[in-house]
Amino acid sequence: MSNVTRRDFLWSSMAAGAGLALLKPTSRVLGANDEIRLATIGVGAQGSGHLSYFSKIPGVRYVAVCDADQNHVDRAVKSFANKGIKVDGYTDMRKLLDRKDIDAITSATPNHWHALVTVWACQAGKDVYIEKPACHDLWEGRKMVEASRKYDRIVQIGTQKRSSEAHPAAYAWIREGHIGKIKWSRGFCYKSRGPGTNGIVHGTNGPVPVPAGVDYNFWCGPADMMPLNRTALHYVWHWVWNTGNGDIGNQGPHEMDIARWALGDPGLPTRCFSIGGRFGCGATDDRGETANTQIAFFDYKPAPLIFEVRGLPRKKGDNPNVMDNFHGVRVGNCLQCEGGYWASDDGGGWVFDNDGKKIKQFSGRGGAGHHENFIKAVRSHKRSDQNADIEVGHLSAALVHMANTSYRLGKKMKADEIKAALADNPEMLDSFNRMLEHLAANQVDLEKEPITVGPMLTMDPQKEQYIGEYSDMANMFLKRNYREPFAIPENV
Repeated sequence: MSNVTRRDFLWSSMAAGAGLALLKPTSRVLGANDEIRLATIGVGAQGSGHLSYFSKIPGVRYVAVCDADQNHVDRAVKSFANKGIKVDGYTDMRKLLDRKDIDAITSATPNHWHALVTVWACQAGKDVYIEKPACHDLWEGRKMVEASRKYDRIVQIGTQKRSSEAHPAAYAWIREGHIGKIKWSRGFCYKSRGPGTNGIVHGTNGPVPVPAGVDYNFWCGPADMMPLNRTALHYVWHWVWNTGNGDIGNQGPHEMDIARWALGDPGLPTRCFSIGGRFGCGATDDRGETANTQIAFFDYKPAPLIFEVRGLPRKKGDNPNVMDNFHGVRVGNCLQCEGGYWASDDGGGWVFDNDGKKIKQFSGRGGAGHHENFIKAVRSHKRSDQNADIEVGHLSAALVHMANTSYRLGKKMKADEIKAALADNPEMLDSFNRMLEHLAANQVDLEKEPITVGPMLTMDPQKEQYIGEYSDMANMFLKRNYREPFAIPENV
């Protein structure tokens, strides 16, 4: 009887279409002085950053790059060649993963590829640095954790502030009781995503040709392979549900992760709901689907987590990059306690009393060293050396997906009706009232563009499934329908 395992068969089936040999997971035992042979999959804008960061780390040698866009591949290969370094370029990541001279990969693919590239890389015996959000759908995140554990791979999430010196020091000080008990944790993503910015998905009058050099089948991968009905392929995929998760799932995972960290890294909350809309974009022939203004409530005990997204400017007519702030924070966090609050961004922040007087500062390098931390863990092969293990990334990304699921199941309501419904939730009512002021400053007509209110969803944190009212519909958003051969198996 054959000794080929089901995993071998799955990989062989996937590899056959690319003419690959059967791959079995292999990995070296690395010593302190061994060279780390690295490859990056997805070398567009964010991936170019990976190439810059990781190539500067002593003991790291790039050997390959991959992207579904041949133009990105050529640019990356040429950039290395100009430095006298030869790297190989691929448009099919399976060929790259088949190489046994690669120890680890980093990936900055679009969201819909995050889970599958991680699972494939783990199966191929490679460690992984994956960009945020960990996954496109909640179910995928758990599969990534399972793959990391099953194949004994280091998988790090690209939430750099987990390597911040400021945040853990501030949380330790706060937990000593200096400003009392925590009342709530808020995250903010006030980032320009309205008209005149890359927050718009400019539509076209019918399907248009895919940009030259792009393997569109591979670019779509696990997502539905839909006709291209927009003027740009890259980046604006963030605002389309098929491939992205909105700004709450783009910039948001950084601050969502910090807000959850501030509460002690709890698992999934038992309840969540979200309110918002895509405002001020109608006159631009916008084909975007995700919210550009959104608030979400996560019912952690004893202190809730609230997240706020604003993509429109401070007021109508302002420069698109002039944004609101909360206690001076535009993209960052605020942890409110009984006797004061800590307002922070990338580099840390100040603790204030409730009158706004500065009490204590916590500062750091804004997460510098996060990439080095991944390489350190690759060398030691110790999960305890990681600052941002994949399970941390999965749980924080799951909050994004819970909020978006509530929003997508929502219905249009009038502002007064929403206020009445929030009467017993002072934290969320405060966020909503400030959101109304923001929309009014941008001259949004809520009669023409009403607010969407999502239902309160109940989660079973152990099973990571919705239960109770609305669960039948909500559970349909846990996992997408995959295109073969780009499917994540139930048993990774």
